[in-house]
Amino acid sequence: MNFAVPLQLGVRDVCFPVLNSVSFWLTAAGVLLVNVSLVVGEFAKTGWLAYPPLSELAYSPGVGVDYYLWSLQISGLGTLLTGINFTTTILKMRAPGMGYMRMPVFCWTALAANLLIVAAFPILTATFAMLLLDRYCGFHFFTPDLGGNPMMYINLIWCWGHPEVYILILPCFGVFSEVIATFSSKPLFGYHSMVVATMAICVLSFLVWLHHFFTMGASADVNAFFGIMTMIIAVPTGVKVFNWLFTMYGGSIRFTVPIYWALGFMVTFVLGGLTGVLLAVPPADFVLHNSLFLIAHFHNVIIGGVVFGVLAGYNYWFPKAFGFTLDETLGKAVFWCWFIGFYLAFMPLYALGIMGATRRMQHYADPSWQPYMIAAFCGAVVIFIGICLMVVQLWWSIRTREQRRDLTGDPWNGRTLEWGTASPPPAWNYAVEPHVTGIDAFWAVKTKNKELHKVAETRYEAEHQPHYETIHMPKRSATGFISAFFAVFLGFGLIWHIWWLAIIAIIGCLAVLLRQAWDMDRDQLIDGAELEDFDRRHPSLGAQR
Repeated sequence: MNFAVPLQLGVRDVCFPVLNSVSFWLTAAGVLLVNVSLVVGEFAKTGWLAYPPLSELAYSPGVGVDYYLWSLQISGLGTLLTGINFTTTILKMRAPGMGYMRMPVFCWTALAANLLIVAAFPILTATFAMLLLDRYCGFHFFTPDLGGNPMMYINLIWCWGHPEVYILILPCFGVFSEVIATFSSKPLFGYHSMVVATMAICVLSFLVWLHHFFTMGASADVNAFFGIMTMIIAVPTGVKVFNWLFTMYGGSIRFTVPIYWALGFMVTFVLGGLTGVLLAVPPADFVLHNSLFLIAHFHNVIIGGVVFGVLAGYNYWFPKAFGFTLDETLGKAVFWCWFIGFYLAFMPLYALGIMGATRRMQHYADPSWQPYMIAAFCGAVVIFIGICLMVVQLWWSIRTREQRRDLTGDPWNGRTLEWGTASPPPAWNYAVEPHVTGIDAFWAVKTKNKELHKVAETRYEAEHQPHYETIHMPKRSATGFISAFFAVFLGFGLIWHIWWLAIIAIIGCLAVLLRQAWDMDRDQLIDGAELEDFDRRHPSLGAQR
């Protein structure tokens, strides 16, 4: 998103570049604290969502839960800042002529995901803050003593948790939209309905959280409402799938690695969505809750949607980011290992869940389950082979990169603005600000240029020479790294109750941020001659402009 969104919007950077650095390094600081827990102390033994009362001090007196809470608070702050930054960038910084209904679909899905971040992550922060007050100050938000209620934590964590699922999947929907349109050599079918469906998912994702705990005592009316809303949210997702299919219908499809991932996604994600609609029926959920059926469904949508989407985007934008393509043969081998391995690993879990197998089992006594367990293990091995092949693919592609150089900036015959820049793009993205006249702006430019060159090539080139001007770009800043450095010590001090270390770290963070706030020398000028020289050394850019 950091890479593709500014390029697709036709802008030179995000709205707040230093804040972007701060948010990135805060996320890294949270990850570092998690890894520190593996060496110093312990990590939480409370499951992935740390339900009370198990996560309360009485049942988890060690530092594991504190590592969990403070690392996620710090990284969550970084994610929230990212959401604010990208929401502002997409809403306020677009190339001239790029109205909202001319933005690439990936930018729409990025906007929806970041709106969800801005709305949902404060809930996570507040929830963890209350649990921290329970642990550090003896409060009773989530303990039955003095009026607390553990169910309040479960409601709050899933108020964040289900929108988080869509924070993960929505950008991947945008990736698939770009990939399918590009490799079908057609405009995306139903652009406006795709935008409406994206924003509908954004809103509806806040109305379905209770389906995660149908079995925990809500009334039949409440369960029915959330079950119906869970079924309704499948409708805009279905609209997207039909739009992708109609885009491919009648198109000239090029079967490259990214389109393999897109096709695998559509098959796998639809299956995962169908099992999700089944689990949205409260009586069925009462039977299947906490079973391996649920585990299979979750991985069906996360692997089939998010992982496949990440790998599609990785193969699609890699030549733009690094200037050379990835090996196609190895890339297809990676896809088939993941695709076959996934079905081999997780389809047996659906059967086991129906047969009564629950998750987190230490052992099982029913020997009839063993063949399914062995099949799932074999699937995991096939996926592991796919992961190894990804490493081999990257290594081999780097080794043979001179044969794979992308000298055009447009190796896929793309449709959106990022393919009109050099590969990799310069620090300023665009020497001359692009002007957008419709959807698929770069495709329109290429089509127009071909037509004009057919009529009067020499006159066109003379009349359309770009005008290079001096531009402002932000200077490099160490603010993000230094603030994250202090954030790590702040978290460590709070976890181990080393109050003097926490105070010093807070002072350090404030000093770094105040220095940045009062720093007036933030920009650098890039002369128009340097921009022109870069474009002259990349003649394909002039031809595409």
